[in-house]
Amino acid sequence: MIKRSLTPELIAAARQYPVVTITGPRQSGKTTLVKHTFPEKPYINLEELDTRELANEDPRRFLAQFPHGAIFDEVQRTPDLLSYIQVIVDDKKINGFFILTGSHQLSLHQAITQSLAGRTALLNLYPLSLHELEQADLQTDTDELLLKGGFPRIYEQSLDPTKASRSYLQTYIERDVRQLINIKDLGIFSKFLKLCAGRIGSLLEITSLANDVGVSTHTVREWLSVLEASFIVFRLHPYHENFSKRIIKSSKLYFTDLGLASYLLGLENTMQISRDPLRGFLFENLVILELLKYRANQGLDPNLYFYRDSQQNELDIIIQSGHELIPVEIKSAQTFNKHALKNLHYFKTLAGQRMPCGFLIYDGEKEQDIHSLSLLNYRHTHKIWGKIINDNVSL
Repeated sequence: MIKRSLTPELIAAARQYPVVTITGPRQSGKTTLVKHTFPEKPYINLEELDTRELANEDPRRFLAQFPHGAIFDEVQRTPDLLSYIQVIVDDKKINGFFILTGSHQLSLHQAITQSLAGRTALLNLYPLSLHELEQADLQTDTDELLLKGGFPRIYEQSLDPTKASRSYLQTYIERDVRQLINIKDLGIFSKFLKLCAGRIGSLLEITSLANDVGVSTHTVREWLSVLEASFIVFRLHPYHENFSKRIIKSSKLYFTDLGLASYLLGLENTMQISRDPLRGFLFENLVILELLKYRANQGLDPNLYFYRDSQQNELDIIIQSGHELIPVEIKSAQTFNKHALKNLHYFKTLAGQRMPCGFLIYDGEKEQDIHSLSLLNYRHTHKIWGKIINDNVSL
């Protein structure tokens, strides 16, 4: 098993809460993680029809089978079960009694809010991070990373990433999408997915996307919510403070797995990746994912934004840490050019003392500090957090 960085936080949460709930994309490793971390607990997969029917029809009898707690996988399939779990944990008062997993955060969060508020820790498990791949000695070159993405099975079973992504999306559309919304023409939804991939790292214009797909803006908003709820995509929102200039209010769209994004773009090998005009946006997506995964593995909110104003001044990432703002610029080039620091210097003129440091992440090997700015290879993106703490930034 590939060691997951979320494990210490998962163990700590089980010591503090009667229920721990882990959400994340399908096949991100949730089941393997919880079974490995809590081997003494019975494991129940609520995707199985007969198991789910018993849980729905006679929940008290179902739960009585597990007097010492259990792991319930894909619990969003039986949301009513959470009310009965609430009664049990309130009576038992034993931390780590139930471990729940789910791959639809919207429906699961709604059920938890109604039944388990204050009783469960909420954690997110994303596909493998670069640090986890390095720890498992599974590092590959940049273009292969963009092609493979981070789903554990691709590495553990040496799967063809294109075929694996194709199967994943076919299953996702046929099973998950049909559960969440009523779509008569799945071909249109597939077209929508591909058009979303073509907009990675760009400002999300709902009207333009709706016109390209051939559906209403209301439908696009609904479909985007479904993609976010099932961890296919996430949005990066603009930093909301106005530094005396009109800021952009549209969000940016990114994918939670680069293998899926590359497949949707029609990229089937590393040569195609290296030549594709969207490679820079895929690389940007990769780095932002690393920042997101690190915070998620600590059980923390990402606090990540981007900055762009009406004068086209832009920064890929703003990390908000209390009153302080730490900018991160991302370049897919392997060669460092001082011109790449221009946006970081510009943001310093806006933020002043609120910007104690900044980072340029790129594909080159040389790493160095340039006054208050740091040059880092993208594989060491996770080191940003340690450097921020060591520089006394209150993250």
